[in-house]
Amino acid sequence: MTQSHPRISKAVIPAAGLGTRFLPATKATPKEMLPVVDKPAIQYVVEEAASAGLDDVLMITGRNKRPLEDHFDRNYELESALQKKGDASRLAKVQESSDLATMHYVRQGDPKGLGHAVLCAAPHVGHEPFAVLLGDDLIDPRDPLLKRMVEVQEQRGGSVIALMEVAPEQIHLYGCAAVDVTEDSDVVKVHDLVEKPAAADAPSNYAIIGRYVLDPHIFDILRKTEPGRGGEIQLTDALQQLAADEKVGGPVHGVVFKGRRYDTGDRGDYLRAIVRLACEREDLGPDFRTWLRSYVAEEM
Repeated sequence: MTQSHPRISKAVIPAAGLGTRFLPATKATPKEMLPVVDKPAIQYVVEEAASAGLDDVLMITGRNKRPLEDHFDRNYELESALQKKGDASRLAKVQESSDLATMHYVRQGDPKGLGHAVLCAAPHVGHEPFAVLLGDDLIDPRDPLLKRMVEVQEQRGGSVIALMEVAPEQIHLYGCAAVDVTEDSDVVKVHDLVEKPAAADAPSNYAIIGRYVLDPHIFDILRKTEPGRGGEIQLTDALQQLAADEKVGGPVHGVVFKGRRYDTGDRGDYLRAIVRLACEREDLGPDFRTWLRSYVAEEM
């Protein structure tokens, strides 16, 4: 029998990284503010949280991240200038980001890893289940992954992670899950997790991607978790403990995602994400696709 669990309303977005792979662009500009077509990457993530009904968003930031706060705040001077020009279209775009959700911010003093960043959210989250969204993974709004994850958590309790099947030679780039099937074709039971295993040691080709719905017991585990791979506190290590002992914070399930995902974590994938999204835009796509075909034909 399906059990009902508390409604989730809070999302946590870790955004304290230095963005070293995008230097020198990120020397003075947060990586999360780099544009994907005409919106910063971080806005896509907040939009995803809001569309899943999570209207209370905590962003974990660091030094030199003030532009993130400014982007989701009102800019009265700019709004006034656009209003005087009668530019209703751009005015609506400017106001959109400040109306998405109730935004909160806390700084991660030391960059001690994703697990530590999530732990910084404990005072805000309290004893409620919550979502974590990583900004490097952009999920197409036509494929509502987070909404499905929230639904699974509310039905089954515990924690839910997003999984995606990858080629065996790519699994070393991800956390990897050992799973059992369930009665739902897109849901698996997770019984072990390994952070970035060698292909020969991987228990499956199910890779963890950057969406989580977590039971608040994760905080107790993170407080005791020692630094792991890379000398950082790994969220995967804490989730592994939850998966190994359901009595601590309930089971861990995975939602297997087969939709459209745009990886902005490195320069090549960032460029590919821009091209794919631009091609699909009604206002940009037709002309851009025509130019792209011509460019590729000339270069080939």
